[in-house]
Amino acid sequence: MIAWWNSLSTVMQVLWAITLSASLIFVIQTVLTFLGIGGDGGIDADVDMGGDVDFGGGDGTFDADPSMNLLTFRNFVNFCLGFGWTAVLMRDKVKSDFLLMLVAVIVGIGLVAAVMWLFKWLSGMQQSGNIDVHSAAVGCEGKVYLTIPGERAGEGKVQITINNSVREYDALCEGDTIPTGAPIKVVGVVNDHTLIVEEITPTII
Repeated sequence: MIAWWNSLSTVMQVLWAITLSASLIFVIQTVLTFLGIGGDGGIDADVDMGGDVDFGGGDGTFDADPSMNLLTFRNFVNFCLGFGWTAVLMRDKVKSDFLLMLVAVIVGIGLVAAVMWLFKWLSGMQQSGNIDVHSAAVGCEGKVYLTIPGERAGEGKVQITINNSVREYDALCEGDTIPTGAPIKVVGVVNDHTLIVEEITPTII
C-alpha cells in the first residue's frame, strides 16, 4: 500500500485523498441515516421581508433538508464523491488534465443534483403519506411556521393537524401577509404540497 501510494504523482495523491475521504464520510453518513440519527451540517436560515428569521422548526431545531438547501456538508461530500471517483477512474483514459477536471466537476454537480432530487421526492412522499390532501386539508386549522407573503406574492409554510397528525406544507394566502405563529385555516389546496390559507381572527366577546 505504501509503495503504491509513493508511486503516485502529487495530483493523483490529492485526488485519491479526496476520493477515499469522501467515500468514508459517505458510508458513515449512510449508516447514521439508516440508524435514524443522521444529520447534516447545513443550517437553513430563512429570512422574510417582515423581519422574521427562522432556523428550521418552530421548536428551535435546525432544518437540514438537503433537498432545499444547496450549501450543506452532505452535498459537499456528494460532490467530492462524484468528482473524485470520476477523476481517478478516468485519469488514464483522458489525457487532458483540463478536460478531466471538467468532466469530474460535471459528474460531481450531477450527483449533487440527483441526490437533492431524491431527497425532495422522498420528503414529498413522507409528507403526503396516505392522506388525500385535497379532501382532508380544507377546513383544518394550524399555525404559520414561516411568514406567508400577502396577495400570493410568495410561499410561506404552515403546520396543520390532519387526522391527529401534525404535518407541514407550503402555503399561499390571498389577503394580507400572515406572520409567523399566527393561527390559520385551510381554505383551498393548490397541489399535494401547497395550501391556500387565511388567518383566523380571534372572536371578541
